[in-house]
Amino acid sequence: MTDSQSSYRQIFKATSLFGGVQIINILIGIVRVKFVAVLLGTVGVGIMGLLNAPLNLIISITGLGIAFSAVRDVSEAHGTGDQKRIAIVIKTLRRWCWFDGLLGAVVTVSFAPLLSQWTFGNREYTWAFVWLSVTLLLQAISKGQIAILQGTRRLKDMAKAGVIGSALGLATSIPLYYWFGVKGIVPAMIVTAVTGLFLSWYFSRRVIIENIELTYKETFTSGLGMAKLGIFMTIAGFMASLSAYILNAFISNRGSVEQVGLYNAGWGVVGQYTGIIFTAMATDYFPRLSAIHADDDKVKELVRQQGETALLIMTPLLALLIITMPLVVRILYTPAFLPIVMFANLTVLGMQFKAVSWAMGYVYLAKGNGQLFMTIEVIFGIIILLLNLLFYYFFGLNGLGVSFILTYLLGMIVSYSVLKWKYRFSFPNKFYVRLLITYGFIIVSFLTVFIPGTVYRYIAGIIVLGLATLFSLLKLNELMDLRSYISSKLKK
Repeated sequence: MTDSQSSYRQIFKATSLFGGVQIINILIGIVRVKFVAVLLGTVGVGIMGLLNAPLNLIISITGLGIAFSAVRDVSEAHGTGDQKRIAIVIKTLRRWCWFDGLLGAVVTVSFAPLLSQWTFGNREYTWAFVWLSVTLLLQAISKGQIAILQGTRRLKDMAKAGVIGSALGLATSIPLYYWFGVKGIVPAMIVTAVTGLFLSWYFSRRVIIENIELTYKETFTSGLGMAKLGIFMTIAGFMASLSAYILNAFISNRGSVEQVGLYNAGWGVVGQYTGIIFTAMATDYFPRLSAIHADDDKVKELVRQQGETALLIMTPLLALLIITMPLVVRILYTPAFLPIVMFANLTVLGMQFKAVSWAMGYVYLAKGNGQLFMTIEVIFGIIILLLNLLFYYFFGLNGLGVSFILTYLLGMIVSYSVLKWKYRFSFPNKFYVRLLITYGFIIVSFLTVFIPGTVYRYIAGIIVLGLATLFSLLKLNELMDLRSYISSKLKK
């Protein structure tokens, strides 16, 4: 088996593994929402959301993005095989996570009365925020441990921690909601955080490192690179959140609260579904890219492989989603949400562009160029926001779908242009051919929804889906000998 086939297989394996994890987590999430809705009612669901919102904001700011940016350092050190360097990076990460977590806890306790006042309009939840401050420390440490697993590419352990954590979180929180009602929300959140910490510690302790002496001054100096990249990512993330808030507020004022609900529901359907691919990309692809970031030729090759694999895997999945969108909406929501079908389908038309754009976008982070990443994200984020506001103003919800297609296409073009200028990046001609062919299947799938008659529409859709699936399987087999790979897995 060639190195190229081995790389394609690794990408396919990671996508399958974390795609499965994502599906399980989605199913657990659906069960959790149902139980919470029954046991706590709308008031309880609202309280949970209001408690989580400020806590997530605090941890995103005080965490400095360390848990994600550190994956690059751990991956790079792991790739060298230098045990001392690996030990320094991991010990530095663990200490910085403690600092970030304690900082988040202190900020939460200090502002607890104000958080209660700003969030609920009174100070009745002050002690709730005080107790929940401990979850910020637990989450910070847990994320650091997960970053170690991700950076050392212990993907199976990482997947196990995610699935078991979701299941235990569900199993421990439901009895608390049942016995204590709304008063069980805070204990359930704390127990879930404890469970997450235990699992991340259990699996990360399998990563054996040398016992080294590291002063706190050395820890601070060693971790500055992680913090610097993390801060740039935090700023970019904040701008994305701000843009989302402005868009939701604009839809609410220009349209209605119902329109906001439809927009978020439609985006939720597509986002959850395609998250299967993008979660795998963030989990496996980023550390692999970080390990080889100094070699531009290897980086170019891996980006091409990741982009090509993502296109081939996503094509039949996106075609299936378009064809079954009305059914999916009915299952996840109610017939009242059927107006989102066209908006959601239009959004799907941009996902191929997003996959290629993401594959290229991780290069900035892998190379540690956080300032370039932040600059592009902020400028492009403003452009996206303006396009979204403009298209919604003139064309409503479906206009947002068209805007997403244009922005994802523009994002792909911008990412490619910057990488070509900065790192002499390029794709081979056959990549563009496969992009056009796979996108053609998505376009044809979309056109089938306009065929009169449900039976004829589904027959046409199934035919296109079958052809798209056949094409993807043939090309994946060509790239990685998929047949022998599946055969070896079945024998095991």
